[in-house]
Amino acid sequence: MGCVHGKCCTRYPSSSDGDSGRRREKRPYKCKHILTQRSLELVPVPSHNFTLQFSVLTQHGYYPDTVERENQDSFCIKTQLQGNPNIHFFGVFDGHGQYGAECSNFVKDRLVERLANDTTLLDDPLKAYNSAFLATNSELHDSEIDDTMSGTTAITVLVVGDTLYVANVGDSRAVIAVKDGDRILAEDLSEDQTPFRKDEYERVKLCGARVLSVDQVEGLKDPNIQNWGDEYSQGGDPPRLWVPDGMYPGTAFTRSVGDSTAEKIGVIAVPEISVVRLNCNHLFFVVASDGVFEFLSSRTVVNMAAEYADPRDACAAIAGESYKLWLDNENRTDDITIIIVQIKGLSNSGASATDNEVDRGPMLMKSIKGSFDTSSVSEPEETYGSVRTDLYDTQQSCQHSVSMNRSAAIVVPSPMMHQRPSQLDVG
Repeated sequence: MGCVHGKCCTRYPSSSDGDSGRRREKRPYKCKHILTQRSLELVPVPSHNFTLQFSVLTQHGYYPDTVERENQDSFCIKTQLQGNPNIHFFGVFDGHGQYGAECSNFVKDRLVERLANDTTLLDDPLKAYNSAFLATNSELHDSEIDDTMSGTTAITVLVVGDTLYVANVGDSRAVIAVKDGDRILAEDLSEDQTPFRKDEYERVKLCGARVLSVDQVEGLKDPNIQNWGDEYSQGGDPPRLWVPDGMYPGTAFTRSVGDSTAEKIGVIAVPEISVVRLNCNHLFFVVASDGVFEFLSSRTVVNMAAEYADPRDACAAIAGESYKLWLDNENRTDDITIIIVQIKGLSNSGASATDNEVDRGPMLMKSIKGSFDTSSVSEPEETYGSVRTDLYDTQQSCQHSVSMNRSAAIVVPSPMMHQRPSQLDVG
């Protein structure tokens, strides 16, 4: 959920300083509405004797008024970061604005490169993450990409041994599946950073942002009513950030990388970081752009993913359902990107003494929330052959069986079957 008009801030000129010379011509349109995905891959985490089995899928959005628009989502999967077989990185970057694709691709490359070159990463992952995000944001500002009204959100997971460090900027999301007896629970690893959150709302207001929905800006609703309910009931016309004296930028998120205009009213690149110590009850985690979560809850996404032994099928099913729901509710779809990482073979019996003291559910610790002054893919270091095994390995106190049969291919519905009259997009 980004800027007005489907993440493209068309209510304001693309550059605040005229023709700055920083803008680039659009790249050739390369793909339309075809699901593209990587093969199934497996990477070991030898320090704790378990493996990560993963796949990723990205789906180009359908925009009837701009059919040549490229996919602004990008992703990065980098295994064996710093040459260490126990450190792996997964990230999804959701670009927005006229140069959103360029922003997301720039950030997905530079962020992981910053982490890979940070010698303090293992000593202080939280500090390294904060530093990487802020440095990447500064680099984007100084690059040839015009980020005055463009930028990207970022949801990333760094696996260090049996610990996940989840850093989030924006409204994409990560969620983990937790086995609880015969049930599978969905626990969010990140919290969407939008004006629906009281703390984020108050923070951007102090920075001078006007927080209003599109209807309020256009005079259709009372702008003095600063209560928008919740994201699930009011997602169609969410509160957005506007400069005090203009109708821009209209961002529905409160943190991002880039967006130098929105940065002046409180949109920051400081990540919120959660830390999770894995145990045998953690089955898999999902990292996805908000194109997935616009109409699907975290619980639904986890439930769907749990139905498939192969993460390739889970990615396809979730992307297909997301795409369908977009067309059922709007005359377009967002770009959709999803990574599913299965945690296989982790047993508490092989953990250290401190590991055995960890509770069954995730342990979450938020980093500092305050303001600081301020698809292409990175190929894994090693690629392992495709495998087809049960989703849940037989582990001590963690037994579950799942069929090994793969489902039929997921067919994405044709946009032409869902044509509607043109209307204002506020996604």
